Amino acid sequence: MKKLLGLLAIAIAGAAGYLAITPSPIDPLAWQPQPAPLMTGVLEPNDSLMKAELLAQGQIHGPEDTAVDAQGRVYAGLHDGRVVRIADGKVETFANTGGRPLGMDFDAQGNLVLADAYKGLLRIDPAGKIEVLASAADGVPFAFTDDLDIASDGRIYFTDASSKFQQPDYLLDLLEGRPYGRLMVFDPASGKTEVLLKDLYFANGVALSQNEDFVLVNETYRYRIQRYWLKGDKAGTHDLFADNLPGMPDNLQGDRAGTFWVALPTPRKGDADFLQNQPWLKAQLAKLPRALWPKPASYGLAIALNEQGEIVQSLHDTSGTHLRMVTSVKPVGDYLYLGSLDNDRIGKLKIR
Repeated sequence: MKKLLGLLAIAIAGAAGYLAITPSPIDPLAWQPQPAPLMTGVLEPNDSLMKAELLAQGQIHGPEDTAVDAQGRVYAGLHDGRVVRIADGKVETFANTGGRPLGMDFDAQGNLVLADAYKGLLRIDPAGKIEVLASAADGVPFAFTDDLDIASDGRIYFTDASSKFQQPDYLLDLLEGRPYGRLMVFDPASGKTEVLLKDLYFANGVALSQNEDFVLVNETYRYRIQRYWLKGDKAGTHDLFADNLPGMPDNLQGDRAGTFWVALPTPRKGDADFLQNQPWLKAQLAKLPRALWPKPASYGLAIALNEQGEIVQSLHDTSGTHLRMVTSVKPVGDYLYLGSLDNDRIGKLKIR
C-alpha cells in the first residue's frame, strides 16, 4: 500500500509539474452564461429524429452540411475533403477540395458554393471544377471558413468562424472564448468581399430572412444568434435575434417562408457552462490530452425559430443512437436533411 501511495504521489507531482511549466495554447476569457433554459414546453424531449430515414449509413464520415440539387441528389462534404453525391442509394465522389468542406448550397446557375475550412469560399461547377472565390478580407486570410447562404441577387453571405484557430482546434476557440469571427458578403459581380460584422464569438451558421431584409449569424460559444439588417431604416446595424439557446448553435438555414432551422450538436452541459467563467481552469485543461476533456452529450437536437426569434419546434434523439451531433438542418420541400460533423450518415426527415 505504501508503495502504491508513493507511486501515486509521484504521478500527481509529475502532473502538477507538467502543468506548471507547460505554456497554455490559449489566453482564456471569463464569461458567465445565463442558466440554461429548461427543456420543457416546446423544448420537451421527444423522439422525432428517430423517425428520420438514414442515407449512406456507414459509407461516409462527417457529412457536416448537405445540399440538394434540382434532380433531388444529395451532396455532402466529408472529413477527407471529398464532396460526395448520393442518389439511388449510391455514393460517388463529385469533387475533392483538398480541405474540409463545410456549409454549402446551390446558386441559381446550378453551381455548388461551399465554405471550406482551409481553402475559403469555393464554387464548384456541375462538372466538378473548383474555383476559389475568396480566401481573405480586409487583408486578413480566412482561417476557418464555415457556413453560407445565397441571396436572390447572387450575393453570398458567409462566415469565417475564427481568425486564430483552424478547424481541428475549434475546441481551443471554445476554451479561449474570445471574439475572432466575422460575417462577410461576397459579390460575384465585382469579385469583392465586404466584412459586415467582426469580433463575433465563433461565427458559424448564416441564414437570410424570407424577404432578405436581414441575415442571421450564429455565435456558437455564446449560445446566441445575431441579426444584421440589410434593408430599411436599420440597414447596416445589428442586434440580438435570439439568446440563451438550449445548446451550441452550429449551422443555420432558413426555409424562406419564415422559419429558421438551427442545428445544436450538443445540449447545454453544466460542466461546460461552469468552465466558461474559469479562465485558469480552461488554460490548464487546454494543456491536457483531449481524451481528458469534457465530452459532448450523445444526443440529437435541432430547433426551429420564427422571424421574431421565438423557438417554435424542437426535434430530438435523446439516445443519440440514430442521429447524434447534428450540425446542419437543410429544409428542402417536405423534408429536412440533417448532417453531422462526426457521424457516418445523413438524416432525411419528412416534416409535412
